[in-house]
Amino acid sequence: MSTDTPGQGPDVPEKSQGEHDDDALGELGYRPELKRTLGNFHTFAAGISYISILTGTFQLFYFGVAFGGPAYWWSWPMVFLGQLMVALCFCELAARYPVAGSVYNWAKSMGGPHVGWLGGWMMMTATMVTLSAVALAYQITLPQIDSWFQFVGDGSGKNDAAANAVLLGTVLILFSTLVNAFGVQLMARINSAGVFIELIAAVALIVFLAAHITRGPSSALTETYGLGSGQNLGYFGAFLTASLASAYVMYGFDTASSLGEESHDPSRNAPRAILRALVASFLIGGLILLFALLAVPDLAAEELASGGLQYVVLETLGSTIGEIFLWCVVVAITVCVLAVQAAGIRLMFAMARDNNLPAGSMLARVSPRFQTPVVPAVLIGVVGVVILVININQPQIFSVITSIAIIMIYVAYLMVTVPMLIKRLRGQWQPAEGKFSLGRFGLPINIVAVVWGAAMSLNLAWPRAEVYNATGAQHWYLRWGAFLFIGVVALGGFAYYWFVQRHKTGVLEEHRAEVTEPAPPLAP
Repeated sequence: MSTDTPGQGPDVPEKSQGEHDDDALGELGYRPELKRTLGNFHTFAAGISYISILTGTFQLFYFGVAFGGPAYWWSWPMVFLGQLMVALCFCELAARYPVAGSVYNWAKSMGGPHVGWLGGWMMMTATMVTLSAVALAYQITLPQIDSWFQFVGDGSGKNDAAANAVLLGTVLILFSTLVNAFGVQLMARINSAGVFIELIAAVALIVFLAAHITRGPSSALTETYGLGSGQNLGYFGAFLTASLASAYVMYGFDTASSLGEESHDPSRNAPRAILRALVASFLIGGLILLFALLAVPDLAAEELASGGLQYVVLETLGSTIGEIFLWCVVVAITVCVLAVQAAGIRLMFAMARDNNLPAGSMLARVSPRFQTPVVPAVLIGVVGVVILVININQPQIFSVITSIAIIMIYVAYLMVTVPMLIKRLRGQWQPAEGKFSLGRFGLPINIVAVVWGAAMSLNLAWPRAEVYNATGAQHWYLRWGAFLFIGVVALGGFAYYWFVQRHKTGVLEEHRAEVTEPAPPLAP
């Protein structure tokens, strides 16, 4: 009985696991260059640290309560269910195409090179802004731990907080740039250690808050503070605004697949990592928010809508235990920045090796010493710091840009799910054989993912004064900032691609997969 692998002769050696891992690269025309060193927990940690529950909940809890009251909590499961539909579509793609720059390559494979470029361009621009926005979170945590961290003034000056936020954020981005430039292994080790601390701290925080519960869910989760009364949509309108606090957190799970070229058996591990990161974030974050609302001494306290979770933790658990948890939040912010920059580096590298960016050959060069694209790490770090500087004198404009960046990520996701749905309807989509597949549920899940993505993108971009022009004189260009900024980025970027870059596009020679000629048939 022959034991040869089907399709292989007796003299052809069976493929190793590493060669199987590289099959998806060959299908897309790339040769393997990045070193495979990451295991299951590393990829899971990358996804969950990008979502970063402690960072997101501590940064945005106040916003949800301010605009929707405690009842805004219901937006958390709502956003999770919508994003789960998107994540399930991504899981099928991650099983078939577990490659760097996941969203870019998925959009290109599903919708063609033009859709792929636009999706990658939107995602890359948004990632650099998101890097700066996450780095600013140091300011809402470190000075609350100790006033020593307020290096600029005493915090009471007009621009003290903004300038100090830029200083702290710059230090964090420089640290992240150095770590990411020195290779994925160092980044993964620090990131995994940080995620481990974050998960332990998050579970401990849930336990501590649960031990201080003072009211039941029925009273907390129905409290609306009377918000929305007198408005056309009533509380539903207020709830839609407050839901942004949840929508701003649950994204970035695709990062688990973006490290696919540096992971072992990524076609199996990446889909699992995507789902585990999203589900774990939903459960842990949902419980933290719930128990915070049940444990805070005064549910009607004004500080709840201004000091956020930091106020709840310090008020409920006391200064000593509260500060320990705030230090864990600092760790979470740090690894979140690491993961965001790591994802951005892989995206820029993926676009550059297709010669879809200026100076593509330089941006796609992999350091022989560090086995990572160093130039994208430095470039993204520099752009992140430049964006930070805007926050010193124009914090309102920066908040508009930050909100828009998140919309752009949702739009980039649509650049994947919409063409994927079209392929399904045409019967052209085939999941990877023997890997993650949605089966007959693929079509309805894909439809819901598209409807959800479009609806939430519109909700995020809606010209609300309280989101896009909250302080100072009212400016129409700020109110409509989402449509204007995204329009400029999308149309301007695509115009550059159409008239300049598309004529040069194609896998660069040094990154192209070697095509081996088939052996001539044996003579009879």
